[in-house]
Amino acid sequence: MSFWSLPIALLLVLAGMAGVEAHPHVWVAVRSEVVFDPEGKILGVRHAWEFDEMYSAFAVQGLGKDGKPPTRDELAPLAKTNVESLAEFDYFTYAKQNNGKAAFKAPEQVYLEANDKKIVTLHFFLPLETPATAKKPFSFQVYDPTYFVSFGLEKKDPVKLAKAPSGCSVSLVEPAPLLATDNQKLSEAFFQNMSPGADFGVKLATRAVVACP
Repeated sequence: MSFWSLPIALLLVLAGMAGVEAHPHVWVAVRSEVVFDPEGKILGVRHAWEFDEMYSAFAVQGLGKDGKPPTRDELAPLAKTNVESLAEFDYFTYAKQNNGKAAFKAPEQVYLEANDKKIVTLHFFLPLETPATAKKPFSFQVYDPTYFVSFGLEKKDPVKLAKAPSGCSVSLVEPAPLLATDNQKLSEAFFQNMSPGADFGVKLATRAVVACP
């Protein structure tokens, strides 16, 4: 994989590079939970984003003691910087219901953790501005429109339901295959260090759809 030199905060990179045309330089594996309240309404989405080895190495650089991974407390300033910067990018989470956008409030329960291999995962809960009814399909996608960051769902159980009413289910709608012209743009962008185009990320994003009886 080819990376530019990344500063320690991913979202500082994004804030500084928003106008720069670039193919992906950060890779994120996504696990999500759709959270319900006791009345059966959808409260929001809880994310766990695992970063690639290269970004993780930058994130933990200089942190930790005696070769051990850094603690949550040590990573707390970076977690705070990341989620504050995410606001500008709608937290890379795009939800819909009734053919309209479902807006989120500021994230809660934010923390970063590093595993034994010093791979970093960002955890946060995104509450909806208004809890959504579960009686109509609710969907969301996680992607970076500029395709600077490549988001991909984990292979096993990437999206779960938390405290959902009986009979609710989640299905994943894979994106349509790229057109030949899109594949050409993506290939040219990689070799020329250019962007394949605005909103290219959504073309590669899987949609999670929640439905309840």
